[in-house]
Amino acid sequence: MWKRGVLWLLLLAPLFFASYSFANWLSGQRDDVGTLVFAWESQMPLWPWTIAPYWSIDLLYGLSFLLPATRREMDRHGLRLLSVQVLCIACFLLWPLRFTFERPELSGLFGGMFDVLMGFDKPFNQAPSLHIALLVVIWAMFARHTQGVLLRGLMHAWMALIGLSVLTTWQHHFIDVPTGVLAGWLCVWLWPHDGRSPLLHWQLTREPQRWRLALRYSLGAALLTALAVSLGGIWLWLLWPALSLLLVALNYLLFGAAGFQKDANGRLSSAVTWLLAPYLAAAWLNSRLWTRTHPHADEIEPGVWLGRIPAPGQAEQFHAQLDLCAELPARTPPMAYHSLPLLDLCVPSPAACLEAAQAIDMLRSHGNVLVYCALGYSRSATAVAAWLLHSGRCQDVPEALSHLRKARPQVVLSDAHQRALHGMLQLNRNSTPNAALVHGY
Repeated sequence: MWKRGVLWLLLLAPLFFASYSFANWLSGQRDDVGTLVFAWESQMPLWPWTIAPYWSIDLLYGLSFLLPATRREMDRHGLRLLSVQVLCIACFLLWPLRFTFERPELSGLFGGMFDVLMGFDKPFNQAPSLHIALLVVIWAMFARHTQGVLLRGLMHAWMALIGLSVLTTWQHHFIDVPTGVLAGWLCVWLWPHDGRSPLLHWQLTREPQRWRLALRYSLGAALLTALAVSLGGIWLWLLWPALSLLLVALNYLLFGAAGFQKDANGRLSSAVTWLLAPYLAAAWLNSRLWTRTHPHADEIEPGVWLGRIPAPGQAEQFHAQLDLCAELPARTPPMAYHSLPLLDLCVPSPAACLEAAQAIDMLRSHGNVLVYCALGYSRSATAVAAWLLHSGRCQDVPEALSHLRKARPQVVLSDAHQRALHGMLQLNRNSTPNAALVHGY
């Protein structure tokens, strides 16, 4: 793959120097370049030796193209680095910021390295830090391919030192670091290692409920952004949950459950974990608060349980799990585990209901099955109702709902959920003759 890596470098290296230099030059011509520095940063030490790890990212940038094992992985890595460049340069042009500390004259080897750096770099391209954003992408690549406890420990330590060096070389103010981290993870999310890119997977929803939820999350993001900008200081941390809510809104509006990037083992991607961390924490807390006075799971039929996402220690009695929660990761799922991510507060399609019913049938062969979502009241309840109908244990939708509510009174299934179940029954009837024909019945 090294030839393909060289081609990517031949594209990215000239683009990097040309776009970065242009942003520096343009900012140098402007008289509206601001600053954003906290008072405590005046205590930040200058450690000249950290220019070595600071410079080492250039070497690691090139070496990272030797690691991908497939054409897809190589291209995703190149697209991540390209996206970082475009995103950060756009930010530098939209809101240029200036580094304010005057570095003293330095001599020796490290002083010479600073002189070389200053010949190219100017104190304008600050937030988000391009250095940090590139580090996130490169770190993710090395983390995927570095084996062994010792080597991984050394790799992580050196990468962390590179991240620290942007402050201890007096190249960046603090605000540049977290914004650079978010920019880097955003580009990793745009080009995931597994699955399709959200940029290639989007489809504007036609469901009114998803539009309403997208609007609510967007308003929450706008409110948090307004508070962060108007109050400043420590309130700038609100930009992180604001970005989380904005991405959730985009998932409801465009990307669907795939935007949460939950894999077949129930794990969210590292990019989603970082970008949506404030939202994920709130969603988990919400699931505990709403269900704190109710059983975490109820047995609907022998061996089939309906409940919320299990906490540690609550899942040992179940031999299999059907996970319908798109927005939260599974905690230590069993060997018999099936993930069918569905958006919260939205009605599953008839096809999704049928898939869930078939999954429950498959998982029952392993023993007790827990069917769950965040609360265990809607998505998972719809799945179990679909299974009751699909398996013939209930003859119609009202009977299935009555059966569910006897075991778990908190179940909430609207008229729209019931229409989806009716649609599943029709889908099941239409597919049965074809299935029989295939099997020669």
